[in-house]
Amino acid sequence: MSEGLYSMESKDFDKTLDLTKIKPYGDTMNDGKTQVSFTLPVPNGDEAIEAAKQLMKKMGFENPLVVYSKELTEGFTFFNCYGSCTHTVDYTSIYVPKVESSVMDMHETDEFIKEHIGRKIVIVGASTGTDAHTVGIDAIMNMKGYAGHYGLERYEMIEALNMGSQVPNEEFIAKAIEMKADALLVSQTVTQKDVHIQNMTELVEMLEAEGLRDKVILVCGGPRISHELAKELGYDAGFGMNTYADNVASFVAQELDKRING
Repeated sequence: MSEGLYSMESKDFDKTLDLTKIKPYGDTMNDGKTQVSFTLPVPNGDEAIEAAKQLMKKMGFENPLVVYSKELTEGFTFFNCYGSCTHTVDYTSIYVPKVESSVMDMHETDEFIKEHIGRKIVIVGASTGTDAHTVGIDAIMNMKGYAGHYGLERYEMIEALNMGSQVPNEEFIAKAIEMKADALLVSQTVTQKDVHIQNMTELVEMLEAEGLRDKVILVCGGPRISHELAKELGYDAGFGMNTYADNVASFVAQELDKRING
């Protein structure tokens, strides 16, 4: 009896995949199940939970449920909520600007540089401005690299200098001039109130003022960096999540080849 009921209920589950109308997937196709976390500037209590539910409804969630709430400090409450998203997205119409270069491993990149450039490529990298985080720039620059992908310092045909964190744009540019850098790599992790955009824009403006912008390949990276944002700010390429030294080295080598050899 129970098996028959289960079988009958399972037939009612929506199994249709329509790429023009995709929504979050939780237990079954198109159920819209979503987990959302946020903080409201109110004390914890029944009124706060109701406020969170109402806000979820205005966001487009059906049957909102607050499963956890905790007052972080006086007058501020954190919520963990669930709900069913009512909105959909046309996946087939999405276009995302991407870095236009083929990704090579370290050995392939070294051979490419030997054949097409004929000398070592000089790359200077840093977490610039007030950004004190070095995890990202270290993962790309340091010899050991990250997740099995060697860093730029290990490449035979790349001379890489990692200047570390909180490097003022002025010092970054000065070092680039001193080393006659082919490429500059900027890492930005701190993004509160878009401070990364301000810092990245300032660097471009300073390079333009020095007449250096067109003489270097300018690359940026970080958890909230996209290639589209990078291009908008005047950079040659932007690398976000799930990218490694392979991606950066491949792009710089191929871009420098285009500039030198047309």
